[in-house]
Amino acid sequence: VQLQASGGGLVQPGDSLRLSCADSGLASRAYVKGWFRQAPGKEREFVAAIGRSGSPTIYADDVKGRFTISRDNAKGTVSLQMSYLKPEDTAVYYCAADRQIILSEYRHGRSYGYWGQGTQVTVSS
Repeated sequence: VQLQASGGGLVQPGDSLRLSCADSGLASRAYVKGWFRQAPGKEREFVAAIGRSGSPTIYADDVKGRFTISRDNAKGTVSLQMSYLKPEDTAVYYCAADRQIILSEYRHGRSYGYWGQGTQVTVSS
């Protein structure tokens, strides 16, 4: 089982960026999927998660209203549309998946058994 994240890059404050994560070897619709990020010197933190059929969706408070998580089970992908990016959004972004998660666990990285390799997002002027 592999998760492959892509779409990171260097953008300016206020710009938008779309991350994507493709899975292989998963019955995609059986898995809850999430995005986490880790900035230099900081712990990994939750960004967003999405339920198996596309709902529910939950977000960290500091990205709510700016980021949108979505999924396409037919393609085995989960995406993170990021808008109004800020310098503090700079981090390595990781996608994650697991099938044994209930709603109360969506925000917890330890609940996810499968992780992508990470993609760097840098927001700087």
